Amino acid sequence: MLKNVATVLLDGVHPFELGVVCEVFGLDRSDEGLPVYDFAVVSAEGAALGTHVPGLTVSTPYGLDRLDEADLIAVPASDSNIAREYPPELLAALRRAVDRGARVLSVCSGVFVLGAAGLLDGRRCAAHWRHAQQLARRFPRTRVEPDVLYVDEDPVITSAGTAAGIDACLHIVRKTQGPEVAAKIARRMVVPPHRDGGQAQYIERPLPAGPCDTVGGVLAWMTEHLDEEVTVEQLAARALMSPRTFARRFQQETGTTPYRWVLRQRVLLAQELLEGTDETMDAIADRTGFGTAAALRHQFVKALGTTPNSYRRTFRGPQAA
Repeated sequence: MLKNVATVLLDGVHPFELGVVCEVFGLDRSDEGLPVYDFAVVSAEGAALGTHVPGLTVSTPYGLDRLDEADLIAVPASDSNIAREYPPELLAALRRAVDRGARVLSVCSGVFVLGAAGLLDGRRCAAHWRHAQQLARRFPRTRVEPDVLYVDEDPVITSAGTAAGIDACLHIVRKTQGPEVAAKIARRMVVPPHRDGGQAQYIERPLPAGPCDTVGGVLAWMTEHLDEEVTVEQLAARALMSPRTFARRFQQETGTTPYRWVLRQRVLLAQELLEGTDETMDAIADRTGFGTAAALRHQFVKALGTTPNSYRRTFRGPQAA
């Protein structure tokens, strides 16, 4: 049973990510029959800490010794988390916590602290999509999953950026104290107790900017004809190559196959149409080359982890669905 929760801060902490942990675990909701946690905000670097909001500071009487009694330790994002050295005492406290059976949770860039403590080694983890590659380079023994909202590798739970911390916190409540408790807390916060999809729907993915010396013209033509079905043989003929040579050059210059490239561009076009037009699903399916709304939905869910209707509601509001 989860009873004792601490969130540990480094200088430059992000107030929103700190607030997420405080909102879920730090409020007394006993009047609604909800559990009350023994909650503390702990500083890893002195009694008073700066935040990334100018003029806003956080002070607390609790030091790292408070972590030794926590069932859950949360590490929210901080301005300096990504490229810095961390207090050895903090890293040791996190390792001790896991060794004695406590859970640790990171929100956004707090995952770098868990990595420095060695807690990501051999585990999957979530990270904000902007930090995923840097995290993977810095901690090569972890498997970063940039498309998900959070990863539960109990006792290590990692979440992606900002609001994904809410998802991870509610997941921990749901796991340790049941779905009814999690749903009641979510209702108080006016957030869904569980969100569909993942980060993929929020990632900016422009067309590749690398050089495509021999297939560049074909790529431009393919982009203008996404609604047409074409074969590798037809594309190779347009590029004045044999199909085998064209497929090899295409892979070398784009990093993927013609089929996968076209599929990704069709999904990107569908995203643009869902965000910027009121066209029906059938019309979007026709314009993007998927043919039917069912095929559009299948490929959209496969690529982004959410449905076209849900995506449209997310980016244009519920009235657009």
